[in-house]
Amino acid sequence: MSSSLAAIIGGAAGAAALVGISIILLWFCLFRQTSVSRTSETGSSDPSQVGRHGGIELQMRDTRRFAMDELSHATKNFTDKNLIGEGKFGEVYKGLLQDGMLVAIKKRRGVTSQEFVDEVRYLSSIQHRNLVTLIGYCQENNLQFLIYEYVPNGSVSSHLYGASQQPRERLEFKHRLSIAQGAAKGLAHLHSLSPRLVHKNFKTSNVLVDENFISKVADAGLRNFLGRVEIVGSSSQVASDEIFLAPEVREFRQFSEKSDVYSFGVFLLELLSGKEATESPSINTSQNLVESVLSNQDSSTMSAIIDQRMESRFTAEGMESYILLLIKCLDPSSERRPSMSYVEMELDRILEKEMNLTTMMGEGTPTVTLGSQLFKSTK
Repeated sequence: MSSSLAAIIGGAAGAAALVGISIILLWFCLFRQTSVSRTSETGSSDPSQVGRHGGIELQMRDTRRFAMDELSHATKNFTDKNLIGEGKFGEVYKGLLQDGMLVAIKKRRGVTSQEFVDEVRYLSSIQHRNLVTLIGYCQENNLQFLIYEYVPNGSVSSHLYGASQQPRERLEFKHRLSIAQGAAKGLAHLHSLSPRLVHKNFKTSNVLVDENFISKVADAGLRNFLGRVEIVGSSSQVASDEIFLAPEVREFRQFSEKSDVYSFGVFLLELLSGKEATESPSINTSQNLVESVLSNQDSSTMSAIIDQRMESRFTAEGMESYILLLIKCLDPSSERRPSMSYVEMELDRILEKEMNLTTMMGEGTPTVTLGSQLFKSTK
């Protein structure tokens, strides 16, 4: 009788457990369905799991959808006083949101598009210390807006040669190395994603610095919004942009991680010279800076390129390593260019050694005398 009682009790317990499990599964399915409808603007997919290519790639954070009235209020109705620039996407305004956050708002004409929303969600999920964060978007009245974090110290180009650059302003070699290091980390992170994200528009004016001079790469993936449309600007602006494009991009429009590396090499060259790469290193040549470096890797050419505002505040070893890395990045052959992960690692090494040596030897270490023998391995 005791065995019959045990069997009855055991059966009842099993049934109760089965009912409990069924209730939990039903609750989970209902919760998941509700979650999908709340997080997806179309209700067709869960953006916390599905990336822009349909695979599980990044954990999507909530992307903020702004109302146009909110953006108009933040920019005082898009007054010219708040206009801080104009790029390929359109006009850029500085804005102050009601919660006190400063933002940069990019504005252009464009019809309402789900593809636009999907791209914003993907790009806003990419978070890194050395990337400018895309916060949200707006689509109203045949206008499209991208809302980014505001980076207060402007672009690196403005500190090197831009209109706001002060005549006596000096960025020491260590500071320039640190800026290059941060930008390399940002690009390397983009290339480490799955699938890899190619910037396609990397240039000095797209590297911003915050109040602590930490560099942040801007406009990552912006060409994905533009498609095949090319924005035509002034001839000088077009030339300035074109010089950052790798040979295979200029000829065949073939973008890749290695074309980003080439653009980074031009950026390193502008950091070194303090000039736009379209300029000539001296009055004795009609070549621009890139052409001069690639065709004449001798001591006189390289010495003429180095920004004199740095005076002699760098070590010979650090400068030699920097220039060798620069030349590797500018290799006309994409196959021979290093990866951004290598560039990042090499800049880490150069900066660490430069910091240690200048600490031990003092700031006024001798400037480097470059010889053509330094570049034998690159020819």
